[in-house]
Amino acid sequence: MSDLFWLTDAQMARLKSFFPRSHGKPPVDDRRVLSGIIFINRHGLRWRDAPSAYGPHKTLYSRWKR
Repeated sequence: MSDLFWLTDAQMARLKSFFPRSHGKPPVDDRRVLSGIIFINRHGLRWRDAPSAYGPHKTLYSRWKR
């Protein structure tokens, strides 16, 4: 899908301090997850309707909830 939203390097640098640190689990790609959350909110979709390029919908929702 070419219409997927992705944050730029400059935007990610400004937001880096807000992301949770990994505690024994393999790290999740924060850019992918945050881009997915923004995509869902912009388009008014349900979490289950998130494109698979952003990762599992459960990860998107749990990170948004935090």
